[in-house]
Amino acid sequence: MKLYTIGFTKKNAETFFHYLKASNVKTLIDVRLNNVSQLSGFAKRDDLKFFLKELCDADYVHIPDLAPTKEILKPYQKKELSWEGYEDKFLNLMAQRNIEKQIPTNLLEDGCLLCSEHEPHFCHRRLVVEYLNKYSDVDLEIKHIY
Repeated sequence: MKLYTIGFTKKNAETFFHYLKASNVKTLIDVRLNNVSQLSGFAKRDDLKFFLKELCDADYVHIPDLAPTKEILKPYQKKELSWEGYEDKFLNLMAQRNIEKQIPTNLLEDGCLLCSEHEPHFCHRRLVVEYLNKYSDVDLEIKHIY
């Protein structure tokens, strides 16, 4: 089953929606803690819902349980917590939340996890898909779009 990830940073709306449409994404799964920030530009919740339906015939869903807590995110952003520390805390959080049991399989099929980071290397969306691939009953073919 294909599952994509994408970040909106360093992309304009044309590029962002082109990538989603070309990948035949059915559902954009927003894994951000805050999906209404003014800093998000075209990637704010309500705008995404509209553009996804109109341009890509895709759905939008926000799943905040796939996001880190502020208590994990803020120290990492302030460089008070290393990537390794952040990764460890977030992996433990996903295990506590049992995310592999909460996500319906139909959402994952041709779904795409959205976060803000341009590349997945140091982004929690990569940790989410790797965790799901390891602990869910689904064999995911993961493709990062960037």
